[in-house]
Amino acid sequence: MSSYCDIAPGHPLHGPYHDHEYGVPQRDEAGLFERLVLEINQAGLSWKTILRKRAGFQRAYHGFDVDRVAAYGDDDVARLLADAGIIRNRLKVLAAIQNARVIQQLRDTHGGFAQWLDAHHPRNRAAWVKLFKQTFRFTGGEITGEFLMSLGYLPGAHRSDCPAYRRIATMAPPWMQAG
Repeated sequence: MSSYCDIAPGHPLHGPYHDHEYGVPQRDEAGLFERLVLEINQAGLSWKTILRKRAGFQRAYHGFDVDRVAAYGDDDVARLLADAGIIRNRLKVLAAIQNARVIQQLRDTHGGFAQWLDAHHPRNRAAWVKLFKQTFRFTGGEITGEFLMSLGYLPGAHRSDCPAYRRIATMAPPWMQAG
């Protein structure tokens, strides 16, 4: 069975994501929110589709500005559902808006999204999934697992013989610190 480390390098869409983002620790709120929205929208689709539409998502969701998305109303929902540059799924659009509002609340309770993640680390995958289902909308096991793996909170983004793995190891991702 091939892994992302086999198919992504050199690919025009997967390559840059695999080499420079997948498994890389992220602290920026907009970056974390973007990753969550993209993972939610990938459900039922290929990651290649999401990467192709990434610029559309960035534009449609105003650069993943949490406060701006949290303030979206009915007109914004209609705008997003009419935007062919993104995935036009009402449940996923509503999840993005609700999750932005949750992230605003995490600022008050934990200092921010990254700090909330840190406060709950380390956890195993099952415990993370349970926590995400209690906290966010549209975050099942696959979405939560990929989100956390993509940010270095869970292992498995890269094989140990992958050059990206070696680069990321120098950044001491959270999953490596937990062991």
